[in-house]
Amino acid sequence: MSSRPTGSPFVPSPSPSRRPPAPSSAAPRAVRRRALAAALPAALLAASLSGCGAAADASDDKTVTVTVGYQSKTINTVTAGTLLRSLGFFERALRAEGKRDGRTYKVRWQDYATGAPITAQMVAGKVDIGSMGDFPLLINAARGRQLHAPTRLVSVTGYNLRGALNTIVTKPGSGLRSLADLRGKTVSSSVGSASDGTLVRALRQAGIDPEADIHKLNQQPAVGASALQSGTADALSQFVAWPGLLAFQGKAQALYDGGALGLPTFHGVTVRDAFAAQRPAVVRAFLTAQREATRALQTHPVDAARRVAGATGLPPEVVYLYNGAGGLATFDPTLKPQLVAALKKDVTVLRAAKLTGPVNVDSFVNDRYVKQSYGSGYAKARNSTAHPSPDEVWLRGEDRTHSFTGPDALLRFAAAHHGKVRAAYVADATTGTRWFADKSVWVRDGARLLPFAARATADAWTRKHRGARPLSYAAALERAR
Repeated sequence: MSSRPTGSPFVPSPSPSRRPPAPSSAAPRAVRRRALAAALPAALLAASLSGCGAAADASDDKTVTVTVGYQSKTINTVTAGTLLRSLGFFERALRAEGKRDGRTYKVRWQDYATGAPITAQMVAGKVDIGSMGDFPLLINAARGRQLHAPTRLVSVTGYNLRGALNTIVTKPGSGLRSLADLRGKTVSSSVGSASDGTLVRALRQAGIDPEADIHKLNQQPAVGASALQSGTADALSQFVAWPGLLAFQGKAQALYDGGALGLPTFHGVTVRDAFAAQRPAVVRAFLTAQREATRALQTHPVDAARRVAGATGLPPEVVYLYNGAGGLATFDPTLKPQLVAALKKDVTVLRAAKLTGPVNVDSFVNDRYVKQSYGSGYAKARNSTAHPSPDEVWLRGEDRTHSFTGPDALLRFAAAHHGKVRAAYVADATTGTRWFADKSVWVRDGARLLPFAARATADAWTRKHRGARPLSYAAALERAR
């Protein structure tokens, strides 16, 4: 066991939280989806012609305003959004740039629930720099090209090489145990998001037609969460941090672990091409600041989780599930070959759903600026996928976590500190997906106690291992004493 000291390097300065968007209406399968896909270009064009507010780069010779679109509650973008904003690193980098070129730089931060409105504002020239998930990034690339306002992917925020940032959840005690049980059911998702891509791929892999065999509701994450609670949706497929939040609150349990797909998923930073060409120093300053925010998160993960929690209203324990030292998201700005290759595979899913036309991924990806921010160390950083142990315990009253090499040691520690555990995190025995220990499905296989993020992976294990039996978390703790 090892402890992760964090110190207290940050002075809290929470950003104001935003209200969730108004509920969207349910989409009746393929017809509504095709209508949505057809309407998006027109909506974006309208935004480009008559968008609200002043142009993003509202600048003159002496003053430059940079508009950054981010998603505060999509917490694996925090190094380019919530955390970066609260630390002030970008503003500091721009002050340094201003001393060099004699200009005054201002930053306008705009918070959104999803990537789609960021794209709309970018092609309208209202947002200069934005962060969003891999599927929305591709739509961003396609819309920018279609409307003659091209964008470029310039860095990554957080990624998971197996796809575990997306999860399908159901209500506790729903009786649904596998994807096969979703046939004929109603599932809430956000069409065009990475989590919807996970849903489509997972259903197809299970022999279920995602168009004909389920009834899909196209909803914003918060609306989908409400639909799950009210019973109007049987399951919810969403991205970070919604599945973890609902599980932590006891309102959901994992039905399908996105890590079972084994396909990378990530969020990244996109920049208007015209803006980057006009102000390359600003783009470099942003990526330098992002690297600083990434180092702050990695060096002081508990403090970073608390800071993000204060800005978003999310519980710190949920933020740490994803963004902690061994969290579901690995934070690294480099554009790794595995992620670019995954992006190319994602294009086929979006095109099949008629949500986008062709996308030239190689043209969209531009690592020039992030290379400049790294210098000679870029190649080594790009090739690294190192990630700390996902097995951790956070005790009440402590500003550090305790890490372990496996579930047995974690269980013994948790049992010895009964009543003092704030949160315990374990890795799924087959996919490696980190989940809350008390929300995991536990299996006893001989002398081993094994955690699983979802019922389906636990069932798959017991079918293949004679004598393996499920047991409760309390029973697992008792056996570990």
